[in-house]
Amino acid sequence: MCGIAGIVTQEPNQEAKYRQAIHKMTDAIKHRGPDAEGIWNNQNVFLGHRRLSIIDLSESGNQPFLSHDGRYILIYNGELYNYRELKIELQGAQHGSKHLPYFFKTDTDTEVILAAYIRWGKECLNYFNGMFAFSIWDNLEQKLLIARDRMGIKPLYYYFKNNTLFFASEIRALMQSGLIDKKLNQTSVAEYIQYSTVHSPNTILQNVFMLMPAHAMEWHQNELNIFEYWNCNKFAKSLKDLSYKETCQRVNELLTASVERRLVADVPFGAFLSGGIDSSAIVGLMSKVSQEKVRTFNVSFDEGEFSEAKYAKQIAQRFNTEHHEIKLTPNDFLKQLPEALEAIDHPSGDGANSYIVSKATKEAGITMALSGLGGDELFAGYDIFKRFYELEKKSWINVIPAKGLLGKALALKKNSVQGDKTSEILNLSTINGLNAYPINRKLFNQKDFTSILTYKIDDNQFIYQLIKNSQTDQQHILSRVSLYEIKTYMQNVLLRDADQMSMASALEVRVPFLDYQLVQFVLSVPDEYKYPSSPKKLLIDSLGDLLPGEVVDRPKMGFVLPWKNWLKHELKHFCEKNIEEFSERSLVNKQAITDLWARFLANDSKVTWSRVWHLVVLNNWINQHGVEE
Repeated sequence: MCGIAGIVTQEPNQEAKYRQAIHKMTDAIKHRGPDAEGIWNNQNVFLGHRRLSIIDLSESGNQPFLSHDGRYILIYNGELYNYRELKIELQGAQHGSKHLPYFFKTDTDTEVILAAYIRWGKECLNYFNGMFAFSIWDNLEQKLLIARDRMGIKPLYYYFKNNTLFFASEIRALMQSGLIDKKLNQTSVAEYIQYSTVHSPNTILQNVFMLMPAHAMEWHQNELNIFEYWNCNKFAKSLKDLSYKETCQRVNELLTASVERRLVADVPFGAFLSGGIDSSAIVGLMSKVSQEKVRTFNVSFDEGEFSEAKYAKQIAQRFNTEHHEIKLTPNDFLKQLPEALEAIDHPSGDGANSYIVSKATKEAGITMALSGLGGDELFAGYDIFKRFYELEKKSWINVIPAKGLLGKALALKKNSVQGDKTSEILNLSTINGLNAYPINRKLFNQKDFTSILTYKIDDNQFIYQLIKNSQTDQQHILSRVSLYEIKTYMQNVLLRDADQMSMASALEVRVPFLDYQLVQFVLSVPDEYKYPSSPKKLLIDSLGDLLPGEVVDRPKMGFVLPWKNWLKHELKHFCEKNIEEFSERSLVNKQAITDLWARFLANDSKVTWSRVWHLVVLNNWINQHGVEE
């Protein structure tokens, strides 16, 4: 796990300028890789790397990594979980081809990626199981390949202008180069206001893009060719008729294998353990396949009736783990909030928790941790799955006379955010999951959103463009919702926050639920198996008696933090300062922003803390990085 940065240019006689820039870029991401730094360049190509050593800790694994003949140069961020199997294959000749055995000089997965590219070219991407973002420069053909993993676990940002391509693991590296425009993207600002994030491939900055998951990019003769090498949409259909018992057995096999693959490391590792079903399942399977005692980490902010610590302790005792309960008071959290905000690479309204948990885990001596992220998205763990399943089954609602009036009456009666969303859905000309899903993820109703901006924009377009090709048959409605969740909230909030906040403390986070083979299979499972009576029933049944009933049957919980009170008291001055500054920006209506803050302070039920906090975060980020409007 590391950080990468690169520049490829056709601008002549500028080696000194770009060499200085690549050093600035790698310095900006040194937190991602404190163990080693490397730079390789010729007159037109500049590749930088910061290393966090996980596999083969020797200097032979440092990067940029060169092929035996010096033709290929690789920089790589991530982990390749099937590198041992691929290494065996690459050590032999390929039958019926000109490919000779590759002789490895290290025990790293880094060299396996390079050897695979030398043998198979860009087709090597179809062989990889892991999380990664990497770049390979071909010195002979003067060609660059950049690729990102199937599920979008590792990030890759790029900027292409004036005959020069910049790319890096974090936006801050691009900005620190001093050679790109740091200007807000007007459309992205609107998207962030409405969804508390910007969906890839766009970012908050003009001309800075994110390479999409399961995509690769080739640069040759100053032309970019971006292509997709895998698409999860096509797996949302039944592969063959399996009984429920056979389906559960297959899920168990795939998840167990995924966990086992992710235990390969030459550094101390552990697991986040909240005490919920997902993290408990990961810990249980780790204990089953690991030859070492598993270390578990539970960060507790609350010791009252809503604390999850007692459930985490039950799981730790059940599997005899080396358990670490890290108790933090709200004041502890507040003290660390400034550095959490400093760690944010791309604006996010929901990343501070991840930073605190990651930092506490790293300080306990752990360099790699497994997480239960992705379980809800795959196994229908959110309420939205049930709501949208019922919505798709109720097509008759489209023929109700005056359904829009019914929606407005309901909104007035509920006087809540959910009431507004229900009203907006009932006002759709055609009500179905595809049209209703963007409304579900919105922060503001149409009236409030329109009043905030000084320009007009369709607030449904952002998510709609991502999910419009994710349609399935009527036996896989829940898989359709999984695709919606994966492409929006999971990839553009959860995974981005997990990466930027864990790597701020040089902690690698691995996510077994997002093994692509498991994802493919679960998407193929029909609705009748996935949600026969309760959320995540398929996952629970697949685990057998691995988890105790107290954990399986308890209500879904999360961190209970007093954000509302903080924003009104301890953080009030900080928030008011940023809200006031943000209201003065030309992209927003000053009166609407100040009214929003006043409504929050007055306990308006439609203005929760999250509807103002992400604006505070955005303004703070703009100031921190000197970004122009």
